[in-house]
Amino acid sequence: MQVEMTVSMKRLQEKAPAGPRVSGKVKFKIYGEEMIDKKVSPSGSSSGRIYLPPDWVDRRVKIIRID
Repeated sequence: MQVEMTVSMKRLQEKAPAGPRVSGKVKFKIYGEEMIDKKVSPSGSSSGRIYLPPDWVDRRVKIIRID
């Protein structure tokens, strides 16, 4: 059982996001219906918030940080 836990923990570590990226910007090519350019507002002490139009509720969106 101990071996299975070790392998399981190793898999979790492999899936964990890497540290901060030091490289420059990357290019994304995406297709969509609409685009909105907004600034993220603070929400509490540890997160941010973006308000989107009500007709976007239950739609899929992709968020890309540009700066």
